[in-house]
Amino acid sequence: MNAAIYFGEVMHHRFRPFSHRFVYRVFSFLLDIDKLDETAAGSRLFRHNRAGLFSFHDRDHGPRDGSPLRPWVEQALAAAGLAEAGARIRLLCLPRLFGYVFNPLSIYFCDDEAGRLRAILYQVKNTFGEQHCYLLPVAANHPEGQSVTQSVAKNFYVSPFIDMGATYRFRIRPPGERLSVIIAENVAEGRQLVATQTGRRAPFTDANLLRALLLFPLITVQIMVAIHWQALLLWLKGARYHARPPLPAHDVTIQGTGP
Repeated sequence: MNAAIYFGEVMHHRFRPFSHRFVYRVFSFLLDIDKLDETAAGSRLFRHNRAGLFSFHDRDHGPRDGSPLRPWVEQALAAAGLAEAGARIRLLCLPRLFGYVFNPLSIYFCDDEAGRLRAILYQVKNTFGEQHCYLLPVAANHPEGQSVTQSVAKNFYVSPFIDMGATYRFRIRPPGERLSVIIAENVAEGRQLVATQTGRRAPFTDANLLRALLLFPLITVQIMVAIHWQALLLWLKGARYHARPPLPAHDVTIQGTGP
């Protein structure tokens, strides 16, 4: 299938210097970036690069300049020596809803001609309007359908209350009937934060789009509000503020080559 909707939950659990946990119900789209127009043509509620109840705009993703996404992903894959991983590229993200979206994390799943997952590109955004990407390879002999484990040094400022001296460890099951994304952020003292997204796949139909609207009518706005609300709660608990450093020299951190 070219597209799917995942209904599920996002959970964050902070461990240091105090415990702080929250859970929100969410939905996400999984979209083939080469078939966005085809997906839109099959729906009365979803649009590509046009205003709609649900919409996907190229300018919200990739380089965020409105250009097509494939050349941007292919350039990153080629720089990592993973050009063969660009045969099919699927993007897990939130769409615009009523014209607004904020994606703290978008995930590109990059398959080779044989349909094997060969790379994952994580596009991270912060509330200061900045973004950075991490491109991590998947071994060619990785068992199909099994969870992928990856790690990379943190290279981009996200939360004002977590220092830059951290490492991300990802554990992701390639999207199927269920979605499972686990991200652990570790510091020298141990585990700092665990964030998860889980979900169950539903067909990309107008009926399920209406279901998403009824369950989460303001989800894209709620995500931004929730980020600031949780930041306030952390501040009230005494979380230490860390100043925002300059952006990395490169837009994409490629595993094994440094920032």
